[in-house]
Amino acid sequence: MPYGVQHLKQQIPLLDYLRRRNWEAQPIGSQEFVGLCPLHQESRPSFYVNAAKNVFYCHGCGRGGDLVRFVELSLNLSFPETLAHLNQELGSSEPAGDDALREVVYFYQNQLERHCEAFDYLRRRGLHDSKLIRQLNIGYAPGGNLRCHLIRLGYPFELLIHMGIIDQNGRDSFYQRIVFPCFDGHRLINLYGRSISNAAPHRFLPYPKGGLFAWNTVSDFPDVILVEGLFDLAVLWQAGFINTTCSFGTHLTEAQFLQLCDKPGRKVFIVFDCDTNTAGQTAACKLAQSIEKAGLTAYIVKLPEGHDPNSYFVSGANAANFMECLHYAQ
Repeated sequence: MPYGVQHLKQQIPLLDYLRRRNWEAQPIGSQEFVGLCPLHQESRPSFYVNAAKNVFYCHGCGRGGDLVRFVELSLNLSFPETLAHLNQELGSSEPAGDDALREVVYFYQNQLERHCEAFDYLRRRGLHDSKLIRQLNIGYAPGGNLRCHLIRLGYPFELLIHMGIIDQNGRDSFYQRIVFPCFDGHRLINLYGRSISNAAPHRFLPYPKGGLFAWNTVSDFPDVILVEGLFDLAVLWQAGFINTTCSFGTHLTEAQFLQLCDKPGRKVFIVFDCDTNTAGQTAACKLAQSIEKAGLTAYIVKLPEGHDPNSYFVSGANAANFMECLHYAQ
């Protein structure tokens, strides 16, 4: 399995790397070692390694840094070449897409805290619980610097284009979007972006969306609430309805339907949009029939006309109001 820079530094201790290249060192403490510098010729040891911090410094040539920096200096490699070399140490050829996707999620999470327009948008959508925002790993894509960040970490430009993270011009595909990572079990498989500007509202990477959202958490409940979108799910989790999952629309994939029906006796409360064109309720009725045929019990929850769960809570509804809707579900 290929890895990125953070994983490489965790998995390849600098001291072990040096010893595999016949560096002879003397301990000068529990976590510090000294020996001749591998980067220049010398007769007296001046090359120090701190194993706890995983860094080196040579008092003779004045150079120092971490594992990545040592490989760059000792083999005269560029940063991407250095990561490729270290990946070979672990039996890999290049940084992985999975690892790159995790780096994107971390980057977006850090950006969320720095951009007030993103927090303002979340508040307008009724989401204000900072703990829940962290739990859902919500981030923000301001645009402009993701490509440089990932290339500095050693991910090839071609890989980022292939994954759909950036476009052919190097622009962030999720520019000015609130971003939710989507997991299949514990594996990150996609990103969902909701525009906060005038761009097309919804965006995914060009991969399968996977199963029902957070199913590894929700599947243990005997009663499950099914909604269309992630902001619907977020406000319901915030209100205490953590048995809510999301299907990313009204039409379930075969895998999602099988997940929903994997526990005999489960009750499924379908809360789709109550829009004026009746598309949401029509889809809910059709799904309820399929669920009933599978041997489960399905209920269609009707919100006030024109509302979905997100807009319902934004308009002033609370947990008690929604509980009443569940009570009258048919």
